[in-house]
Amino acid sequence: MFTASEAAQRLGISLDTLRRWDKDGRIRTERDSRNRRIVAAAEIDRLRAEQREHGLSARNRFVGTVTDVKTDGLMAQVELTVTEPARIVALVTRDAIEDLGLKRGMSVTAIVKSTSVMVEH
Repeated sequence: MFTASEAAQRLGISLDTLRRWDKDGRIRTERDSRNRRIVAAAEIDRLRAEQREHGLSARNRFVGTVTDVKTDGLMAQVELTVTEPARIVALVTRDAIEDLGLKRGMSVTAIVKSTSVMVEH
């Protein structure tokens, strides 16, 4: 189980959006003994799968958090700390960073396909 804040971060949405989704029935939440929203890991997985259906297809996906973004000219480097015990660094274009709106602390998924690592948000 995850707190509402943790679930929102893993889904890459704001806490307000998570609350709206709960009110609209888009996400299933429970309440803890203090009446705070909590979200099951399976529910987060379900919603992330829905998000992926509209994105890139690949089997090797690593959910994580952006820990650093460095840009220099046309290229950029994105560093992720993933939930699995690993660290992934991807070299991408500056345009990709800007298009995805990547910032430190954002929840993203690293997609490993062949010899390329792609980032989706």
